[in-house]
Amino acid sequence: MRTCIDLMRSRGLVIDIHEPVSSEYEAPKRSFGTDKLLFFHNLDGKKAVMNVTASRESLALALGVSSEKMVPHLASCRYDGRVVEDGTITCSAPDLDQIPIMKHYPLDAGRYLCAGVVFSQYNGVENASVHRMLQYGKDKLVARLVEGRHTHTLLKQALADGKELPVAIAIGLHPLVMFASCSRVPVGMELPFAAELLGGEIRVKTLSNGVRVPEAEIILEGFAGAETAQEGPFVDITGTYDPVRIQPVIRITGMYMKPDPIYHGILPGGDEHKILMGAPYEPLIYKAVAGVTGVTDVVLTKGGCGYLHGVVQIKKRTQGDGKNAILAAFAAHTSLKHVVIVDGDINPSDPLDVEYALATRVRADIDTIIIPGIRGSSLDPTRIGDGLNVKMGIDATMEMGREDEFIRASWEA
Repeated sequence: MRTCIDLMRSRGLVIDIHEPVSSEYEAPKRSFGTDKLLFFHNLDGKKAVMNVTASRESLALALGVSSEKMVPHLASCRYDGRVVEDGTITCSAPDLDQIPIMKHYPLDAGRYLCAGVVFSQYNGVENASVHRMLQYGKDKLVARLVEGRHTHTLLKQALADGKELPVAIAIGLHPLVMFASCSRVPVGMELPFAAELLGGEIRVKTLSNGVRVPEAEIILEGFAGAETAQEGPFVDITGTYDPVRIQPVIRITGMYMKPDPIYHGILPGGDEHKILMGAPYEPLIYKAVAGVTGVTDVVLTKGGCGYLHGVVQIKKRTQGDGKNAILAAFAAHTSLKHVVIVDGDINPSDPLDVEYALATRVRADIDTIIIPGIRGSSLDPTRIGDGLNVKMGIDATMEMGREDEFIRASWEA
């Protein structure tokens, strides 16, 4: 992570804050007003960063590609990087009060760790994923484990065998390891995917509970078991409060910190949250749409919470390709609510350009698809019951054979 911070600082993407800042509300409020990386040199007396990948520019910089080539680059990945064993880590006694875990909003249940990657393993199967975790004393966290996701599945398997699930929580990782952990990849492929994104290799150390973890500023060792506690309220991706639930408790048994560690915090509902929620789905949509027509870019928009709204740029081969692209996008990302399909002359990252396409290339009676009673996002406040919703796709592409009527005036040749 430190290497990436230095790289971003060289590109003018870092704001250094040296005056004392509080971890309760103040740091989160400051991160809300910018998508640049904020480096707090005195957050409750500790070092911390927010907005590490709060823009497409910063994520593309970490990947070493341009923003325009980011999605095709990710879509070409094969999850074939090398995971190299590099010894062990010895932890000290845990004390979560040594970490500047933030309270983000007044109605939050407490202090939430939001940028911790949970590494787990059971019966030889590894997983890495990001979960919000409520501080529950000096050595416990209450983790929101979404039902059916891999960490929850591994915990169920362990409990069915009368055992606990060993975990490691890594904070302050290289942003590409964080991104890989947020991505939907084949089972157990998060570390190989991270290695591929990093250039082909990632080194990991093994904790005393058997879990492998890559380099991080802070590492928490522990176990998730049968104990549960109340979790929430908590602000999620839509900027609204998620309901209170009973969730598993993670018992922390050890803690490792680098000398003068840099804590990483993510603002719930902020730009970094949106990038890490949505950007991993963009290559999945890209590959799905590539199966039905030419595709050049995919953007899950900031205004759509980085998750619920998408714009797909295509190169039509037949007149019906726009509608096929709509259906492919919905199939690839089942939480997607509204999607707009545009031509190559429309910048999918520019809301004004997309609106121009809606204004000049759409007839609502023939260019929209509405799908009722379909599975959507459980985070959408308009959901029906346990998650059903209504989706809409808009084909905002030019009618083939009439392209000359849509030429946009320009001074360029």
